[in-house]
Amino acid sequence: MIKHIAFTMYSVTDMKRARKFYEEDLGLEVTNNFDEKWVEYHLENGCFAITTMVPDVKPSMSAGGSIAFEVDDLDKELARLKARKVPIPVENIESPVCRMFVAADPEGNAVTLHQKKPGK
Repeated sequence: MIKHIAFTMYSVTDMKRARKFYEEDLGLEVTNNFDEKWVEYHLENGCFAITTMVPDVKPSMSAGGSIAFEVDDLDKELARLKARKVPIPVENIESPVCRMFVAADPEGNAVTLHQKKPGK
């Protein structure tokens, strides 16, 4: 029986560059670092990891899965990331229950920032 999602992982080719994005641009805090080959960021409801341990998997916005991080103020985060020159390939996605945009990490992975609408 599946109990919960253990982690979401992105493959990266340049750990230093990827860590700069996730830690400085997004503000995530490292919770575990295994020899700079697997770095974890534990959040309230899960774990996000970046790794160089799967060299045959190439980072890509079109590789399939992606991650969405919930934020308190989507407009503020969009403005902050634009000011930091983070590529934003998709802006202003809106559904009946949320708003979001897609940023690109320096490796080419899609990173969605998401905000639920009030009452949803």
